[in-house]
Amino acid sequence: MIARLKGLLDSSTADACVIDVNGVGYLVSASARTLDRLGPIGGAVALHIETQVREDAIQLFGFLSEAERDSFRLLTTVQGVGGRVALAILSVLGPDELAHAIAAADTASIARANGVGPKLAARIANELKGKFGAVALGTAAPLPVAGGRSAVADALSALAGLGFRPMDASRAVAEAQAELGEGAAVGELIRVALKKSVR
Repeated sequence: MIARLKGLLDSSTADACVIDVNGVGYLVSASARTLDRLGPIGGAVALHIETQVREDAIQLFGFLSEAERDSFRLLTTVQGVGGRVALAILSVLGPDELAHAIAAADTASIARANGVGPKLAARIANELKGKFGAVALGTAAPLPVAGGRSAVADALSALAGLGFRPMDASRAVAEAQAELGEGAAVGELIRVALKKSVR
């Protein structure tokens, strides 16, 4: 199984690229975000690879970070999410954004991806809830748990009332909580979260 490719970028399309490794061209499917960051044709690239073997094909999927690759692996465990759909989701949401969307049950953000309807978005959020944080968040602030501490739940509720999307509210409150500490009052959480959201 191929786990990593390092070579020169031979060509790139909207959903894939060819990496020349010592004269052998490997066709690698990737998210739009990854393809946008590969650099110029002829430049050196290194990608983490997920290899999928089917009866009729061997397909390579490439990622700049391990977090994106791990997010892809988790997404493809959901029924109805194949490699192409997983890449479509990762084209609109980075690993940390996807983790926040799943934690906040923000199915609207997940459904922005091509080929993902409301039912599939809800299934992804439901099946992957609780599985994503450790894999994808990396250095991001810890997610608040809406059902746990009441100050956090109240702050999330207040931001939702102000028109914030669940994913944005969750991120802003998580950052506020990381700055203020566990015992922060709801008013302080809201004030700092609002500051964070207008950066």
